[in-house]
Amino acid sequence: MASGRLRVMLAGMAVVLGTLVLAACGGSDSESSKGSDGTTAKETGPIVIGAAVDQTKLMKFFDGPALTAAKIRADEINAQGGVDGRKIEFKVLNTRLDPDRTRSAAIELTDGGADIMWATCDADWATPAMQVGISKGLLTVAPCEGTGQIGPKRFGEQGKLAFSFGNFSGDEAAALAKVAIDRGLKTAVTVTDKSITYTQLSCAAFKTAFEELGGKVVGEESFTEGDRTIGRVVTRVNRIKADLYNICATTQQDLPAFVSGIRGLGNDTPIYGPWSIDSAFWLPKSPKVSNNITLVTYASVYGDDPNDDVKALIAKMTEQKAPPATGGFLGGAAAVDAIAWAVKENGGSTDGAALAKSLEGAKDLETTVGKISFSPELHTVFGREYRIIDIKDGKPGFAGLVKADHPVNLP
Repeated sequence: MASGRLRVMLAGMAVVLGTLVLAACGGSDSESSKGSDGTTAKETGPIVIGAAVDQTKLMKFFDGPALTAAKIRADEINAQGGVDGRKIEFKVLNTRLDPDRTRSAAIELTDGGADIMWATCDADWATPAMQVGISKGLLTVAPCEGTGQIGPKRFGEQGKLAFSFGNFSGDEAAALAKVAIDRGLKTAVTVTDKSITYTQLSCAAFKTAFEELGGKVVGEESFTEGDRTIGRVVTRVNRIKADLYNICATTQQDLPAFVSGIRGLGNDTPIYGPWSIDSAFWLPKSPKVSNNITLVTYASVYGDDPNDDVKALIAKMTEQKAPPATGGFLGGAAAVDAIAWAVKENGGSTDGAALAKSLEGAKDLETTVGKISFSPELHTVFGREYRIIDIKDGKPGFAGLVKADHPVNLP
């Protein structure tokens, strides 16, 4: 058995040797520092964002542009030295909108070293990936989901780690209602696609906001995309006298069928809608049919957005042969800007709780594509300056900016 003095000497040598081994190996990947919450974070090495998104089915039209914009913005930040010297790196797996595949993709990404989880732009389809991300203590984001359910509302206490950079439907609908009232439109019919939560909440929020501003909803109709009832909906809506029809739908077959049906009856009542009806590809070909339509969205993809940085981003996406079809791409760029800001705020830490706390306190946070806000209660972007898009004679174009007075509170 060693003497007391010898044991002390051996212990000291072990500490020295251990320190030398760690120095030679670089610890894990790099030296470490403390974030504002005292957590340990790497000073060097990439900030890995693991994206479990759809690349082949319906959501690819939303996930794809947002991811392209995010990667472009990450490349720009990396070219300027990264975030506290750390480069942003994406690892992407295709979920194909299959829940089991989504979960396994998220597990593979997080087990593979992802610092931040990135999910698809729909609350239901994103849930398996988000559950994996937040269960492992990671900041978990969706770039363009808008129900307002991402966060504690859907995921409870762990949901404090979950955020969406999409437009909160309660804020977006309030902005659209404001446009209608400002244009002297006082009565409305809502037409709700019940197939997804976002469209249901959007029409509910529009009704609340419109009536708060002095308007009146005089009729409410609904359908479920693909249920073959849209013709009957058109007939019923056409019988109701109103200043506008607010349709909350996606750009699937029933939306152009509704527009064609209403216009085919000689009815030129203004048709309003949220971001989900943005884009020109769904419009019926006749200019007389695709007319008198108004929507609000993140950005104008029609060559006339008022923000030069937004136009530059669209140009870069076009150069990569991935031009955006809707303004939703902007959420991807805003997400990367906000993540970079939060990491800097926390001394280089990618600790999920620390980043989430910073984002909850973000009010009018400047990004290259406009200001965004979150709160402890609302983890989906509100306060965005929306683009008003008017579609006249088949041509969409920027018609002004609008900001909601306040977001509508939704269940």
